[in-house]
Amino acid sequence: MVQQLKQTDEKYLRRCLELANESVEAGDEAFGSVLVSEDGRIIAEARNRVNEKTILAHPEIDLAYWAAENLSKEERTKTTMYTTGEHCPMCSAAHGWVGLGTLVYLSSAKQLGEWQTDFNLPSAPINFLPVEDIIKNVEVRGPAKGDLLGEIKKIHEINWLKK
Repeated sequence: MVQQLKQTDEKYLRRCLELANESVEAGDEAFGSVLVSEDGRIIAEARNRVNEKTILAHPEIDLAYWAAENLSKEERTKTTMYTTGEHCPMCSAAHGWVGLGTLVYLSSAKQLGEWQTDFNLPSAPINFLPVEDIIKNVEVRGPAKGDLLGEIKKIHEINWLKK
């Protein structure tokens, strides 16, 4: 079951927004993510790099790889991934296979799709599924409401207007 955001989530989501802005400034899509340890430290971060690397270079994938290479299985289960958008099915699977802990996101895949439709953008080549339908036994919080949600929507819109 998806839960509401906690007050303590905001500072990490703000860093995700900064990374999404950096991504747009670099000519990429507006996605950014951070991985937070059990003691509240940001231990890794990534932004979208599909224009620099490959269409698969989503920040959540980069963080899943990083965690698999740098953290023990136990440490991975105690992490929290914060991200600007709900995982796509590929990123959901990576999150689950690597055994990461809690997921917190700003906008849902459904919301992003609605925003893209409003901008007459082509639809994605895949079907999006709710993350909780893919990842088992993981706490999920999101989407955000109010200012935080408005901020990620605005970053996407700025990016789409440039194209």
